[in-house]
Amino acid sequence: MWLQQFPLEKNHTVTTMFNANGEIVQWYIDICYKNSIENNIPWMDDLFLDIVLLPSGEIIEKDAEELEEAYKMGIIDRSLYDLAWNEQNIIKKQINRDEFQLVNLSNRHKEILLDKLN
Repeated sequence: MWLQQFPLEKNHTVTTMFNANGEIVQWYIDICYKNSIENNIPWMDDLFLDIVLLPSGEIIEKDAEELEEAYKMGIIDRSLYDLAWNEQNIIKKQINRDEFQLVNLSNRHKEILLDKLN
């Protein structure tokens, strides 16, 4: 099961991946320019850079080369490039301080949704 969280007015989204026993396998954090809701459907404008957080606390940075390539090719400008790196640094600091709330709320959000489905 996957749970996606799109916090409004933030520059990231979180996908929590659960195994068949309902245990968290990983959190996949997409860094994005913005996210919003249109016609009751959440969406994001991805900025290539990603973070994988494992339940062990290990942080894996992903797709830095995609961000670099997008900047070099003019797909994004310097302000978006800097925004992506700044957002990643903020999130990593919050994770290390146990202050990244979406990670802490993922099990609760899953249970709320499961209750609505039953």
